[in-house]
Amino acid sequence: MSRFNSLFFQNDAYAVWRISSFRKFISGRFFLTFAIQMQSVIVGWQVYDLTHDPFSLGLIGLSEAVPFLVVALFAGHIADIINRKSIIAVTASVYVVCAVVLLYMSYTMNDWYQSSGVLPLYLVIAFTGLARAFFYPAQSAYMAQIVPRNLYANSSTWNSTIWHIAAVSGPAAGGLIYGFAGIHAAFICVVIFSAFSLLFFFTSKSVMLPERTTGEGIITSLSAGVRFVFGNQILLGALALDMFGVLFGGAVALLPVFASEILHTGPQGLGFLRAAPAFGAVLMAMILAYYPPLRRSGRKLMWAVGGFGMCIVFFALSGNFWLSLGLLALSGMFDNISVIIRGTILQMYTPDEMRGRVASVNSLFIGSSNELGSFESGLAARIMGLVPSVLFGGGMTVMIVLATAGFAPKLRKMEIDGMK
Repeated sequence: MSRFNSLFFQNDAYAVWRISSFRKFISGRFFLTFAIQMQSVIVGWQVYDLTHDPFSLGLIGLSEAVPFLVVALFAGHIADIINRKSIIAVTASVYVVCAVVLLYMSYTMNDWYQSSGVLPLYLVIAFTGLARAFFYPAQSAYMAQIVPRNLYANSSTWNSTIWHIAAVSGPAAGGLIYGFAGIHAAFICVVIFSAFSLLFFFTSKSVMLPERTTGEGIITSLSAGVRFVFGNQILLGALALDMFGVLFGGAVALLPVFASEILHTGPQGLGFLRAAPAFGAVLMAMILAYYPPLRRSGRKLMWAVGGFGMCIVFFALSGNFWLSLGLLALSGMFDNISVIIRGTILQMYTPDEMRGRVASVNSLFIGSSNELGSFESGLAARIMGLVPSVLFGGGMTVMIVLATAGFAPKLRKMEIDGMK
């Protein structure tokens, strides 16, 4: 038997799929993520088509990040005191309502956009930011409860895989439907897929909340998650590394500009560019399902984030569509190594009764960095120019890796194998 086949049978890559609660949860998350990714491409192209301003694309991210940041810690507290399945179902419903509103506005407000600007679009996106602030800690805590501890690495791998499959197909579908059938058809599809996710979330199994300290004040409760994260060098280092990597290295917000002005493609090409990082992440996730990054995990995390930064640097210098597509796919492969290692660390270190609050702190580091990274990219593009701003961001990501290697030696030496 070959070494590959031996490893195949020794490592049950599909173990977590035998858990029915996981299958139902992950199915709902797939359809919701698919719809959200479609919506992201549609709104991004719509805003740029109306404004022709890269900074306006950054404001999309800011309009979602600000409400997200305002309520994130409170949302983690709520996830530790209220049924997590109920939170997931309600916040997913808010996403559906926002999708319906965007569809309605696409029919009725085009004249307003032309004369008065796109502020109404930003307001709807702000509501999705509020929903995401409550959804993230609830779903993170819920998944950790329905999966046994020995399958945390396996569940993190498949959770990332399914998310990235949706993130591959969602943008591609959004761009293609927008390009060939128009904005109304594209938003109708967003409504349908987001609504379909509710079927899984509302019928998922409820899990009892773990016992926690009684009589604990809300301020004490909110600060407990912060103290827990900042008191752990490995956890803090991993979150900070990923946050700054995404904050400075994200070129996704500017893809409509690259697609239009440098690569000379339309919304169809933009859809494929948006899908490329997730496509690469899916490929890497399938590899990691059989070869999980359990040894020398800290070093692999740092090499992965550094490789991501270098991909962004070369992407900024590319003027060829296919080369840019390949670099974005490679960046997704590197990024997914980071996602899986970080997700496993978070699950392994966090007590059940604190999962919501710690996940909310994680969301402040990671979840908001995507939207703040979009704002940073738009602002930097306005100040420095399109290509220099992306070069700067990729270079900063590499510098952050070097700094983290020096300031967090425990993370650099971390082994997931030793955490079991």
